[in-house]
Amino acid sequence: MAEVDLRGVSKGYKDTTAVDDLSLHIKDREFVALLGPSGCGKTTTLRMLAGFIRPDSGQILIDGRDVTDVPPERRPTAMVFQSYALWPHMTVADNIAFGLRLRRLPKSEVDDRTARMLEVVGLPGVMRRYPSQLSGGQQQRVALARALVLGPKILLLDEPLSNLDAKLRVRMRDEIRRIQQELQITTVYVTHDQEEALTMADRIAVMNKGILQQVGDALDIYDRPATAFVADFIGSSNLLSGTLRLGGTSAVAQVGEARVPVEADGLPDGAAVTVSARPEDMEVLRAPAPDAFRLEDPRLVNFGAYKRLLGRHPAFGQLEARVPKAFALGKEPVYLRFTRARAFTSDEGDRS
Repeated sequence: MAEVDLRGVSKGYKDTTAVDDLSLHIKDREFVALLGPSGCGKTTTLRMLAGFIRPDSGQILIDGRDVTDVPPERRPTAMVFQSYALWPHMTVADNIAFGLRLRRLPKSEVDDRTARMLEVVGLPGVMRRYPSQLSGGQQQRVALARALVLGPKILLLDEPLSNLDAKLRVRMRDEIRRIQQELQITTVYVTHDQEEALTMADRIAVMNKGILQQVGDALDIYDRPATAFVADFIGSSNLLSGTLRLGGTSAVAQVGEARVPVEADGLPDGAAVTVSARPEDMEVLRAPAPDAFRLEDPRLVNFGAYKRLLGRHPAFGQLEARVPKAFALGKEPVYLRFTRARAFTSDEGDRS
């Protein structure tokens, strides 16, 4: 069992708050991604969990035990760094076995565990090679094997795929997920890549400016963002600023002279709001219709499997909608209609 509790954890440097009162529970065997832009506090959080940085306040518990002041070597964690940090003068086998030899384990056990871990990461035939003789993906897997061979309860990964090319990243994220599920190890994975987080993690913790914005699975984060920052950072969104107007059971955002039906989630009438609408929640029409508006200067961007329709509106500014790859523009005007939009209070937007 390996549960993690971060309780009101904060860390600051001079005039900067890197992590601000963060509380997060990670369940046994769960894969959690810490996601956010550079400088959001995700790596600081990971290093506090590993024991390399001590928080200014708050507690870190593993399986109910307070490890806030416990040094890294006495925590049941292992970390894979962005740089891999393999020793170039050692073979793959020696790199992986290094920690086991420090523990003075019998040679037979060291050899067995090293060979077993190379099987797990899919590299059974590279034991005698040196890091310089390996591809980037192979080096990444050796670094993973070196961490896992020690038998940690919790695996920590700090942007381990950032040095790989795009196709290899896709392959390696599937490999990391396979290994995590095979070993059933609690895993915390730091990334700024939303696609990595959405496809790999059981739950995603979105951070910005040291603040935990939202925690949820991929569907929660994408379909029900808690703040304007999350709506903008995860996927693409049309973001508008307006004023909320309530009438009976309906709610609209007044944006200049235009009105957009919104999901307001109990916000008060007259509130200043940020409105978010996904490109796939914009209906494209060829003729005028209720609640539809004409798109000015429309153009298409081809993404292969689909296209994006871009254009402008006097009140909304630039907008985009997702359309099928067969969609084509003609001489006739194009209209858009919001089929789903969410409103957030301005203070939620300010947190971004």
